[in-house]
Amino acid sequence: VQLAESGGGLVQAGGSLRLSCAASGMTFRINSMGWYRQAPGKQRELVAAITTFGGITNYADSVKGRFTISKDNVKNTMYLQMNSLNAEDTAVYYCNAQTRDLIGATSHYWGQGTQVTVSS
Repeated sequence: VQLAESGGGLVQAGGSLRLSCAASGMTFRINSMGWYRQAPGKQRELVAAITTFGGITNYADSVKGRFTISKDNVKNTMYLQMNSLNAEDTAVYYCNAQTRDLIGATSHYWGQGTQVTVSS
């Protein structure tokens, strides 16, 4: 599975951005996808995730009510709509896909990351 993110950039506090992650390859094995972020000097953290079947979502408390994750299963593309951005959202955002093979073994794949910078 290959993942390609886009949509990062510089935005003022209170503004919005939409990230996209296009998956290719053995996408039929993807059972969930998610967005993670890593700020300078901090550990990578889960921002939001969504399952392929059922579209079940979960969010970090820090982004609930501001960010919305969605997925177009036909286009194999995941989105993250980010509203009311603040300086604490500044980070490199990574797309992640989890796959499961026929024997139940799971694998994780990562995109190259896209920088989101929020100016105050």
